[in-house]
Amino acid sequence: MDPALLRDPYPFFEYLRKHDPVHRADLGFWVVTRCDDNRSILVNKAFGQGDFVKNIQLFYGPDFDVMSHPAYAWLSRVFVMQDPPDHTRLRSLIAGTLSLKRIKAMEPRIRELARKQLQAFASNDHTDNFITGFAYLFPTMVMCDMLGIREGEFSDELLLSLTTAIADTFPVFETRALLPAELEKADRQMVFLTEFFDSIFDDRRRNPRDDLTTALVNAQDGADSLTGDELSTSVIGLFGAGFETTAHMIGNGTYLLGVNGHQRQRLTQDIRLAETVTEEVLRYESSLQATYRTALEDQLVSETLIPAGDRVLTIVASANRDETVFDNPNVFDISPREQKPLTFGGGIHYCIGAALARLEGKIFFEELINGYPDFVVDVDAARLRKAFLFRGYEYLPVTLK
Repeated sequence: MDPALLRDPYPFFEYLRKHDPVHRADLGFWVVTRCDDNRSILVNKAFGQGDFVKNIQLFYGPDFDVMSHPAYAWLSRVFVMQDPPDHTRLRSLIAGTLSLKRIKAMEPRIRELARKQLQAFASNDHTDNFITGFAYLFPTMVMCDMLGIREGEFSDELLLSLTTAIADTFPVFETRALLPAELEKADRQMVFLTEFFDSIFDDRRRNPRDDLTTALVNAQDGADSLTGDELSTSVIGLFGAGFETTAHMIGNGTYLLGVNGHQRQRLTQDIRLAETVTEEVLRYESSLQATYRTALEDQLVSETLIPAGDRVLTIVASANRDETVFDNPNVFDISPREQKPLTFGGGIHYCIGAALARLEGKIFFEELINGYPDFVVDVDAARLRKAFLFRGYEYLPVTLK
């Protein structure tokens, strides 16, 4: 939470890559910053999630009652926080409903939502904050649409309540102990989210539709199926992941185009670069800065022994700027790069929503440039969130024109 680190973490990461690439933190976990080391850990099945309660107690102490908190109890059930065989079963059930075919079929609807929300923001005289006025709303509406929660079924107030609840709950993913007020809010909002989505599930059981929620409800049938808790946990996780990381990918990308006029001009002249813009934003200013793994057995990382049971923080944002892998890593350049960023992780825990996020990014940049080529970002007034794990802006003034 050091303000200098939160403002610009990349010099710190560079120092660690060069001088202490497998760093032992005072709290008892390891910090890994080089690209090859990050990748080797993320794809290695000998690194998993391990003991959830013990991992959270690293930050709070051994007497902290982790599972008494609804927000942490929910987090413990999210499949990305589990190891096989539970992870394998849950991921396969959810991946079967979130298919590439379903995502591709949504492209026209995603484009319609992007265009509509950009128009709404452009005509909104009440806010200039692109984060709350567009970046949060667009991926939330995409997820609502996928889940079959139609626009007529929610008010602006409910949409705001859902996005606020996700923002208040997702700090449980952070690499720190939450303040008592933060944890109380996360617990309260998790109860709200669970009750909201349970009511949606009950409706789909009575009135099935051709949507993701109905498909997930149907995944409860059979011997190898989702339990009620797993259903609500999975949908809240999908909803939150689709909102939290994608929203800040959009915000970070808008800011970067605002300060890099030459790259913006290149995109304006060749809109086909929208896909590589998305990749470069994911690399250069990753909205997810890091992810955790636990050594399930003794492992060597760059000749350093990681004992079984030790927690490892893989800094994917550092890996994405590793000078031994990426040319000119500290330069925002929308030219296609041969090496893909590690933003979505790797191995069995590779982000299940990566294809959706990439599609949303591509569509957003196309619609932004095609509809509002002269948009203005007030870069001097932009304000970053005070958070490490999810990097993005809390205030980003933008004028669409």
